[in-house]
Amino acid sequence: MILFTLKCVYQFDNMKKRIKDIIYIILLTIFIVVFFLSIYLKTRFNSVSTEQILYSIFYHRGTSFDSMKAGVIYVTVRTLIILSIILISRMIIIKYKFEPYLTYKLHKETKRINILEMTRFKKTIILLSLIIVSTISMFKALKLDKYIVSQKSSSTLFENYYTNPEKVKISFPDEKQNLIYIFVESLEMTNVSEKNGGIFKKTLIPNLEEIALKNTNFSNNNKLGGAYNISGASWTAASMIAQTSGLPLKLQIDTNSYGGYKESLPGAYSIGEILKSNGYANYLMMGSDATFGRRKDYFVEHGDYKIMDYNYAKEQNWIPEEYHVWWGYEDKKLYEFAKQELYKISKNNQPFNFTILTADTHFENGYTDITCPNYYDEPYANSISCTDVMLNDFIKWVQKQDFYETTTIIITGDHLTMQSDFYDEILPSDYSRAIYNVIINSKQDTKNNKNRQFTLLDMYPTTLAALGVNINGNKLGLGTNLYSKEKTLIEKLGYEKLDDEISKKSTYYDNEILKKNTSRVK
Repeated sequence: MILFTLKCVYQFDNMKKRIKDIIYIILLTIFIVVFFLSIYLKTRFNSVSTEQILYSIFYHRGTSFDSMKAGVIYVTVRTLIILSIILISRMIIIKYKFEPYLTYKLHKETKRINILEMTRFKKTIILLSLIIVSTISMFKALKLDKYIVSQKSSSTLFENYYTNPEKVKISFPDEKQNLIYIFVESLEMTNVSEKNGGIFKKTLIPNLEEIALKNTNFSNNNKLGGAYNISGASWTAASMIAQTSGLPLKLQIDTNSYGGYKESLPGAYSIGEILKSNGYANYLMMGSDATFGRRKDYFVEHGDYKIMDYNYAKEQNWIPEEYHVWWGYEDKKLYEFAKQELYKISKNNQPFNFTILTADTHFENGYTDITCPNYYDEPYANSISCTDVMLNDFIKWVQKQDFYETTTIIITGDHLTMQSDFYDEILPSDYSRAIYNVIINSKQDTKNNKNRQFTLLDMYPTTLAALGVNINGNKLGLGTNLYSKEKTLIEKLGYEKLDDEISKKSTYYDNEILKKNTSRVK
């Protein structure tokens, strides 16, 4: 009985030791993963904001694994290498009884310590060191210091500069202009040739460069240029909101401030609502799941858009039920589906707003359609080049249609690419990356389109002006009509000041845009 009891105690002690070892290995693995993830984010996506990361966590549904695959591989491979080195080293030490000793004197007594013996103290020191290093590294990668400071500061930007669109007198022309608005994933003016304002000796987007030269391009310089990235508009869903309502999408550290409400920005008044109230039919087409990031909620609630997304395509048997490429279905199909829908819509006796969101040029490395040649060694360059060709073909098709004469086409990037290291090797230190824009068949003439400092917030009133709409005061939301001589908020405040103010908490935004006191989900 005594022997049995001793055996049980021994086995229990052994089990406790094994459990502790397993817990130690799990914790070690977690913080090694965190460390390499922070390195990956810092080197590959230095331009990604803290809000974008938080938004992706809150609204991960519909995310393409293909776009994250490179990151998963990067972190997994390096973590396995480190763990393998540790494991193999331990096996070699045990097998060959390699026991290096450190000899030292303490109170005139000579002591020896086995350097490689993993005592509880040594394990604790190693784990704590890794926790500290990985936490600091991730903190810097996510720019959490700036974010936390901004969340503890308040701004009166909205009280001073926000123009409520519902209270502005807006007049449409007798003959209403149709609108085709194309959000192109991560499209930058950086991709054009050096001579026209980009950084490449040979342009990556020859067709879109030519289109911008021949039509209206609002530029931050005296060549081809575009809008500056700004907080609250630097990822797809936020950019779509900014360009259609003149509002940034503000997330708070203390709560999921967007997704925690019954309505999507209930205090916003968007271009969709203005157009609908003036007899337009609104449509939104994308090859991804529109529920991602509450995009569907926003566009249905603000303009009653008909949503034609990845799920809709399956319902209509445009694609098989099990079909899934990239974020849903590829842009090649998106343009073909858009053509067939535009052809039907144009036969209705009603002006239309047809909005398209592309996805092929999403990080990381994009998706290059099989119909496009691979001119470059860099996959992302091929994706950008392929998008240029496909979009140009679509624009040419629209221009051949009967409805083109009464249709304005706007092409914009949704934000700067988050794969920022794509430009690192050739990007001049003094170069300002800008988001692509062009307005085709505008109803406005302008000589005020060069050397303008603006953000995507300004596209809201500018889009309406391009349709021939008169806006009393030329201000909507935080945006300014770029066709006018009115100064934008960047031109008034400067980029850093505006970006800083948008990042801060806003009582007006909480109470008047989020309707925080009345629309919270119970």
